[in-house]
This record gives sequence, C-alpha cells and structure tokens, in this order.
Amino acid sequence: MKWLSVLPQQCMFLVTCLLVALKAVPIDIDKTKVKGGEGHVEGEKVENPFHLFLKDTGLYYDEYLRQVIDVLETDKHFREKLQTADIEEIKSGKLSRELDLVSHHVRTRLDELKRQEVARLRMLIKAKMDSVQDTGIDHQALLKQFEHLNHQNPDTFEPKDLDMLIKAATNDLENYDKTRHEEFKKYEMMKEHERREYLKTLDEEKRQREESKFEEMKKKHGDHPKVHHPGSKDQLKEVWEEADGLDPNEFDPKTFFKLHDVNNDGFLDEQELEALFTKELEKVYDPKNEEDDMVEMEEERLRMREHVMNEVDINKDRLVTLEEFLRATEKKEFLEPDSWETLDQQQLFTEDELKEFENHISQQEDELRKKAEDLQKQKEELQRQHDQLQAQKQELQQVVKQMEQKKLQQGNPPAGPGGELKFQPPGEHKAEDAPKHPAGGDQPLPPGHVQEPVARTDQVHP
Repeated sequence: MKWLSVLPQQCMFLVTCLLVALKAVPIDIDKTKVKGGEGHVEGEKVENPFHLFLKDTGLYYDEYLRQVIDVLETDKHFREKLQTADIEEIKSGKLSRELDLVSHHVRTRLDELKRQEVARLRMLIKAKMDSVQDTGIDHQALLKQFEHLNHQNPDTFEPKDLDMLIKAATNDLENYDKTRHEEFKKYEMMKEHERREYLKTLDEEKRQREESKFEEMKKKHGDHPKVHHPGSKDQLKEVWEEADGLDPNEFDPKTFFKLHDVNNDGFLDEQELEALFTKELEKVYDPKNEEDDMVEMEEERLRMREHVMNEVDINKDRLVTLEEFLRATEKKEFLEPDSWETLDQQQLFTEDELKEFENHISQQEDELRKKAEDLQKQKEELQRQHDQLQAQKQELQQVVKQMEQKKLQQGNPPAGPGGELKFQPPGEHKAEDAPKHPAGGDQPLPPGHVQEPVARTDQVHP
C-alpha cells in the first residue's frame, strides 16, 4: 500500500511541471490582429496614412517634411483625424483644414520649423548665386521654385503650407523613380559614348582586340543562373529557404510577411521589399567581377520593386499591407509567373536616342569651349592692360629720373625720397657756419656785434 501514498505526491509534481511548461511556452501573437493592445483586425493598417512620408524619401526637403509630421502628431485632435483619414483625403488637401484646430504650442513650433526651412533655402540660393558671382539676389523671387511651402508668407505655418507640402511630396515621390530611370539611361548612354570615342583613338588591331574583349565580358555577364520572377512563389520560397533558413515545403505567406516586416509596423515598405530581391540580384551581379556594374544592379533592384508594387499595392500608397500581400498570393501570376528579363536581356536605348544624346553632349561641349575661349580672351585682355600699366609706370619713373639729373646739372640738389629739399635756403645757416667769438671757442658772436678785421701780415704800411 506504500505506492498509494506516493502516487498523490507524484501526481502533484507532474501537475506542477505541466503548469510551468505551459507558462514557458511562447505564444505566437498575430501582430496584425493585436498591436500595442489595441486589437487591430487582420489586414488593418496600424499607423496613419502619413506613414508614407515618415520613411527616408530622398527628397531635398525630407527632414522638414518629417519634422512637420512629428510635430502634428503631438496634437491629440490632429492625431485622431489622422487615424480616420485615408491616403486620398490627405492627397486632396482635406486634412490640411484641420490645422486651424491644433493647439497654439503646435502652431508656434510649426512656425519655427517653417522659418528655419526658409532660412535654409535662402542659404542654398545664396551659395548657388555666389558660385556664379551674381550679387543681385532676389530671394523672394527665387523661392518660387520651391513648391513645398508658401513663399509669400515666410514667417507662419498656415493650412496652405501643409497642403502644399503634402501635394509636393506626393508628386515628387511619384516622379522619383521616373527620374532615377532617366538618370540611369543617361548613365548607360554615356558609357557607350565614351567606349566608342575611345575606340576611335586606337588603330585597327587594338580596336578589334577591344571589341572582342567587350563582347566576351557581355557574354560572361549574361551567363548566370535563372532569375525568378520578383514577387512570385518561387522567388519568395527561395528567400524563405536560403535567407530565413526554413523548410521550403512549409512555406506560409502570412508567416513570411511577419518575418520580413522588419520594424513590425504592419507594412512592407519599399526598403523592406527591395531587401527581398538581394538573392536574385546576387545571381547576376558580383562586385568582384569586372563585367558586373553595380549601378546596373541598383537599377535592377528598382525595377523589381516597382513591378511588385504595381502588382500588389492596391491603393497605390507605396506600402503593402498583409491583406494586400495575401491577396496577391492568390493570383495565378503568383504560382505561374512569366519569365523575368534582366537588364542584359533588354535594349536600354536605341541608336537614335544615343545619337540625340551625343548631339546634346556636343552642344554642351561647344558651349563650354566657347566659355573657355571667352575666359581666355578676358585673361589676355587683363594681361595686356597689366603690361600697359607697367609700361606707363616705367615711363613715369624714367621721366622723374631725368628731371632729378637735370636739377643736379643746374646746381639744385634733387629732392629726397619724402619730397624734402636736400639744400639750405639762403639766410639759414648751421651753427658751425656762424662767425666765432674773438676770444676763441665755438660760441658765435652776440647779435649786433661786428667783428673787427684781422690785420694781414703781408700788407706793407708806408
């Protein structure tokens, strides 16, 4: 019967261990359902639509933009309006009218930010004008080129300022990628232009050798593993397996989204999306290889991100929610995508575009050459004027020298370096030239005293 008395003790021990084990098991909380204890539903955005502008936008007024948003979010009324607003209300300027209802402290801080931004822009204008030596600066007129603030009122931040800031940022962000593509195209055309110009300097044998090397490098660059279609199941599973170290047979889109929402904000932003393409880009580009251009790699990354955004980002706010992501995984394109063409498989520009680009470069070179010639002429003219002044100076010095020599010949001593006379005028004698005292010594005779003539020893008296 002894085992009967031990059994309750063992049971209590097992229950205690079980409770401890249950307490230690980590609970996987769906952050898209619960965020900060506020109970957000699945797929709902957990931040206000201004989240779009809180990232590093790359705009020249990026810091001013983020500072304004940070200050506005300190106001309780404005923050509540943000939580119920969507991206279209913000873009349309409807939200800007709420600025009149924010606290005085917030408005004062916004006024200060605007004055700082206006001062910064004026300093940029002055630096630019100083570089071209333009002294007549009309700051008020030049401020018109900046569309993210109301330049007519440089002292206070008004609803119009918020409206202009939002619209300018939205427009600039929409055109930001387009500008980058244009700059990349110019970069590629310049590379080809410089290559062809270099070939013109070579003899036939060296030219053929260079052409063969160029074709060999192109072939070597194009010889790479297959690149998966960005955003496809195959591409994401490869990240799941190689980057995350998980079993590809257990791929789960929802878990994948959580893993790559690095800052846990409920979105995949542009930077987080671009990070997903690193494995694909490494198949094509290696910084150690001469044939691989890292500028082209970044352009490829941009193209991949744009493609995924166009396919997944339904409301075009440049952010991907969990709901948008999961909906994209249900499309046919996710499972059976088209093949992805890399940059080396595409024609980046036509011969006509290259010719137009070269003509533009030629015009710029002609303008620079003309400016250089004008500067050279100005330099030569300044040198001529300098030489002429030097000649006149030498002539004047020669005339002065001749005049001094003429004075010496006439018995007049020349003037000293300070213009003073080097001789004593009549009636002014030095003390050593005065008649000496009859008793001897160096003392001169008193005034009115006439010195008696000295008898000559050689005079014969009758």
